[in-house]
Amino acid sequence: MYISDVKPVTIPKATVSRLPLYLHALEALAAEGTCTVSSKMLAQRLNVNAAKVRKDLSFLGTHGVRGVGYDCAELSKQIRHALGLTRDFGVVIVGIGNLGAALASYDGFGAARFHIVGLYDADEAKVGTNVGGLTIRHVRHLAADVAENTVEIGIIATPAAVAQDVARQFEECGIRSILNFAQTILQVEQADVRRVDLSTELQILGYYVRSESG
Repeated sequence: MYISDVKPVTIPKATVSRLPLYLHALEALAAEGTCTVSSKMLAQRLNVNAAKVRKDLSFLGTHGVRGVGYDCAELSKQIRHALGLTRDFGVVIVGIGNLGAALASYDGFGAARFHIVGLYDADEAKVGTNVGGLTIRHVRHLAADVAENTVEIGIIATPAAVAQDVARQFEECGIRSILNFAQTILQVEQADVRRVDLSTELQILGYYVRSESG
């Protein structure tokens, strides 16, 4: 159990980046039948220190009960609320190559309340084909479709050369949250961008492999 009487304040970006990890850990603990969890247990799961866990959760107005810890279900609920996961989000994907098609077919988005509502590509050979239960439309229809539907998140899975143009289209459509898989840094005016560069992550892992092998 925990006490949550303090109104939440603005949460630091570093803490926000860890909240999904806490949520995943709590869901795993709940699946194992664990009802309460201490900051030490969460810290061990995430490989951080317990003091950081307590500080992160304090931004939610949450304080564990000494000797008992946090109620897993209630803490999960509070984290979901902080992350805005109390409702559904409409998501579109531009660029339906191998990666875009894999993302479109991923079941985990729906379970997390992120629903793919549109797939777009500039390749006429792909337009009209079905991926993940949705028909690919030409990217020229993006603006009109977004105007008729609630779309809040755009995913870019295009080649780097056209990613900036897609980001511009997203902003013009009113999409203010972008997940970018293209290997380029996007220049945006108002949107929040999260970049997922698989090549960079592998290169970083290569450094550690080299360091460990001497």
